[in-house]
Amino acid sequence: MRSKVKVAVTDYIESDLNWEAQELEKAGILLETYQLKFRPEDEVYEKIKDADLLVVNMVRMTKSLLQRLPRCRAIIRHGIGYDNVDVATCTRLGILLAYQPDYCKEDVAEHAIALLFACARKIVRSRRTLEESSACGQWDFHGLFPLYRLDGKTLGILGVGRIGSRVHRKMRTFGFRILGCDPYLSPERRRELEEAGLHFVNHDTLFRESDFLTVHTPLTDETRHIVNARTLALMKPTAYLINTSRGPMVDAEALAAALRAGTIAGAALDVFDVEPPPPDYPLFGLENCILTPHIAWASEEAGWEIRRSILDDLLAMAAGRPARCVVNPEVLPYWRGRGEGGVPQ
Repeated sequence: MRSKVKVAVTDYIESDLNWEAQELEKAGILLETYQLKFRPEDEVYEKIKDADLLVVNMVRMTKSLLQRLPRCRAIIRHGIGYDNVDVATCTRLGILLAYQPDYCKEDVAEHAIALLFACARKIVRSRRTLEESSACGQWDFHGLFPLYRLDGKTLGILGVGRIGSRVHRKMRTFGFRILGCDPYLSPERRRELEEAGLHFVNHDTLFRESDFLTVHTPLTDETRHIVNARTLALMKPTAYLINTSRGPMVDAEALAAALRAGTIAGAALDVFDVEPPPPDYPLFGLENCILTPHIAWASEEAGWEIRRSILDDLLAMAAGRPARCVVNPEVLPYWRGRGEGGVPQ
């Protein structure tokens, strides 16, 4: 029987995890770190098979893999989403699944707003206009117009949770009429947002009336391809779509077709259904589409926030207490029943 709790990190984006290793060592916790993204499942299994706790970034925790990990008592997803983890299997096996929903909410909201302004003022196209005008020695604004002021326009927010509500708070002073759609808000939270000036509408009305529509919903079977040929056809020809949530929210082929046809004026995406997108991705080469490399989460502040949050969760779970944010609360009675004795062997 092993006396120490063992933590395995399947993959990570930090330059190193030396700080985590030092802090966990103080608590008598073993830490092993790997870079197993895109590695075969059997290789992942061999590396993590005897871990009590797992920290996962992009490695897929499938049903077949989870069933082979009898020691695993909990998984922490390094990030806001957890669509790479089979939640149902975790719950069935009594594995607690935790995630970090708060660490980059300000950053993603800021990135979405930055993309909105880049669309509205055609910032990317303006750089090319400048270089072309410089080359010919006179201003040539072909392709830049029309430009519209933001004051008085309608901003639609699809999903008004942690990030969407921050977009609303940050954008209230810009003169927008702001609409929201989120059927999963509590009545109390909905009233708070309404008192703060957010107007709630149904799904189709949001697509139909928004001049700028920004997506901030989690990825589920219900929200997958929530932006599709039908919903794009509802939008104004002068409207812009912004997505900083999850790539599969958007049907990329349908969006590319809409952008080519002028069904909408433009789009800006930070996330893709395949990451990184392949060279023949349908949105590449479209002048009215701004693309950034899944970077909305990134800031120095956010990087340390998530590291501290994950460390706190690991220390709590090693002592038999649950993590702060749990995806499958059905397993919590099992955890609370352990007291302070630590992860059982």
